[in-house]
Parts: sequence; C-alpha cells; structure tokens
Amino acid sequence: MTIRLYDTSARQIRDFTPLVPGCVSIYLCGATVQAAPHIGHIRSGLNFDIMRRWFAHRGYDVTFIRNVTDIDDKIIAKSADQGRPWWSIGYENELAFNTGYDALGCLRPTYEPRATGHITEMVEMMRGLIERGHAYEADGNVYFDVRSFPGYLALSNQELDNLLQPSGEGETGKRDPRDFAMWKATKPGEPSWEAPWGRGRPGWHLECSAMAHKYLGEAFDIHGGGLDLIFPHHENEIAQAKAFGDEFAKFWVHNAWVTMSGEKMSKSLGNSVLVSEMVKQWRPIVLRYYLGTPHYRSMIEYSEEALREAESAFARIEGFIQRVVEKAGGPVEAAAEVPPAFAEAMDDDLGVPQALAIVHTTVRQGNSALAADDKDAAIARLSEVRAMLGVLGLDPLDPHWAGETDRGEELHGAVDTLVRLVLDQRESARARKDWATADAIRDQLQQSGLVIEDSPSGPRWTLGPR
Repeated sequence: MTIRLYDTSARQIRDFTPLVPGCVSIYLCGATVQAAPHIGHIRSGLNFDIMRRWFAHRGYDVTFIRNVTDIDDKIIAKSADQGRPWWSIGYENELAFNTGYDALGCLRPTYEPRATGHITEMVEMMRGLIERGHAYEADGNVYFDVRSFPGYLALSNQELDNLLQPSGEGETGKRDPRDFAMWKATKPGEPSWEAPWGRGRPGWHLECSAMAHKYLGEAFDIHGGGLDLIFPHHENEIAQAKAFGDEFAKFWVHNAWVTMSGEKMSKSLGNSVLVSEMVKQWRPIVLRYYLGTPHYRSMIEYSEEALREAESAFARIEGFIQRVVEKAGGPVEAAAEVPPAFAEAMDDDLGVPQALAIVHTTVRQGNSALAADDKDAAIARLSEVRAMLGVLGLDPLDPHWAGETDRGEELHGAVDTLVRLVLDQRESARARKDWATADAIRDQLQQSGLVIEDSPSGPRWTLGPR
C-alpha cells in the first residue's frame, strides 16, 4: 500500500511517506472571509476532504488544519464602505463558509484557527526573522528580504529578476520592490495590534507560516490550496517558514479551479455562483458529486448541463441503492474494504474519476444481480458501493444526508401515493386489454418526468433526468 501524490514543488507524482508513521498532517489554506463563498471556494475544501477521508480509510490518524483569514485589505475596505465593524463582516462570512462546507458533507477540521487569534505567534516569527537577517523594519512596516533567501521562487519556478511582486498601499521603505510585507503599519481608522515596531496588522502570507508552525510544528506532511495560491502566497509562506528555521511542508498539493467561460470563478469578475443559492436549486449531495468527482487537478467548466448530467449519474446510483435496500428488507452495511481496483485508483494521486468508474461498474453488476433475482449478489455489490461512496463522502445512507433523505422521503411518499393511484388505473386497463389507455397513462407519466418500469413484482416508478 503506497499512496502517491503530485507534488507541485517536485513537479511530479511522488510516493507519500509520512513524517510520523501512521499519522498524516495537512495544512489547507482556507477562506478569506470578505464575502460569502461560491462553488469555486468550496471545491478546494471538498477536494481535501476526500484526501483526508482516503488517508483515514487507509488507516492513518489525520490532523487537518484549515485556517480562516479574518483580516485583509478587502475586509477593511468593505467595513469602511458599509459602516460595519470589520469583525462582523468576517464572522458573517466565516459562518457562510462553514454552512457551505457542512452542506456538502465536508468533515470539520481538527483545528480551524483565525489569523487574528495568532498575532503573538506572528510577532515571534517576525522577531526571529529580523534577528536572522531575513527581515527588516521600515516606517512601522516589516518586510521580508527576498534576496536573503536563496530558495525563493523555487515552488513557482520563476526568476527573481523577472518578478513583479504585488504591493499594497502604504508599503513604504522597502529596500527592494520585490520584498513583501509581513506587518503593515496602522492607518487611521483601521484595526491594529501592538507590536515592537508599532501598531499595525499582519500581512496575508505571515499568518499561515505562523499557524502551521503552531499547530503542526517545524515540519508537516502536506500543504494544500488552490493553484492561484502558488504565487505569491505559498512562495512567501515557504520563504518565511524556512528562513525562520522550519522544514515546513514535505508535499505541496494544489487543486484546480472552477471556471466560467474559461475564466477562474471569482467575485471580481462577477462570474461566481454562490453556494447558498446553488443548494436551493440542487441537492447538496448532487453538488458534491459534481464538484468532487473530477480529478482535483482538472479544471471544472461550470454549466447547468454538466450539473444535470451529474444529477442523472448519481440518480442511477441512488436508484440501485434503493432497490437493493427494498429487496434486502432493511439497511445493508458498508464493506470493511473497498474493491482493489478502487483502492488502486485512489492511491494513484487520488484518481477519483477512475475510482468512480469502479462504483458505476459495481452498480451495473448489482443491477444485473437484481434482474436475475440474485439477492445475495445484489446485497454484496451494495455493500461494496457503500464502502466506496463513503470514502467519497457520497453515501446517501450516511447519517449526514439523513435530513435531506428525510425530506425527500416525505415528498416521495406523497408522490408515490398519487402515482400508485394512476398506476392502478393503468393496471386495470391492461387487465381488460385496453392497451391504448394503458399506453396513454404511461406516456402522460413520462411527460411528467417519471420513468415507468414494468417488473415481475409490478410497475415501479422513478424520477427521470431533468
């Protein structure tokens, strides 16, 4: 058993060996809570939720840290525009992110630290970097001296001489325009904290280096985030942490974006699709299927057509599960182990598309067993399907989805009563060999979006694709 992951820093897939046998430590760059999340934000949390679940299935004890950036330029600007405290904006959107993660079945992190709760750790790191000659104070700001760290830009594979470092307002006194801010001197009306260099607030990059050090120590296994964070954020994290003396992350794993019309989904482009709106239009478990089943390094081009295809594909899985549960007369437990081909796919850089193909193959085998009235084989296949779906967070029989299932069962029960009345009329027409009426009833039901299947035990109905 060897899990292999694509390491951005090595630009290749590598065998994963944990620093501590039997344990995995993961730090994921989480939300910057200046606005409510769109599905592109949630995709990252979902991809790493699947990673975490797979490590746990393989027997590892997983420590999973996902931070919250609750102070930055955009939060401060929004606070001034709206006349609201900065912390109320941050907390409101932090709750929106957690609601989104919960809705799509993401496990809660081991710890979820906020940036503003770790100013002390950031000050200690800056003090150490200044003492080691890697940082300096100017006009109340503290900057990292990029030329003092020879490994700078190795992750993004850029040349320092060609670098244009993003710079913010008020960042004065730099020795080199490419140096980046770790501490920003306070401005009138802005939130600030006390530091040896005067009141101010942390830079974006410093927080993650300090929090990873606090919660995971000098070295940890995996650092994750979106592709857009490779530079400048992750590059600057590495510089700060390693110059401070940490070994930092052994693997760098990055997920791709959700795009619209070929562009990264973002609020600034006005092309974002808010999670809070999407869960009103689509079942959350279908959204998880849509966002979680492409490979994490593949772009997802958003479209309603693709969502409808995901809904239909998942409906086939759910239909099989429902039929076997009815046949078995009760719940069927998940198998202790997943099929070897599924495990092989997941071990190979979390190959979810290939693993999902095994799920659908097993569903087809189970349907064939049902058609042959082989109850034991059908139950065995469902047991395997539940094990695989559990790893992906997509088992509709899992207690997490119980609320969604309960509401669906209430509606299903009401619809079933009405449909049964119509099907009884169809059966009566068939009994008197009134084929025209029977066919007309079937056609009307199909036009209403129902699929009618005649089985040896009588007619059965299911919802067709949208």
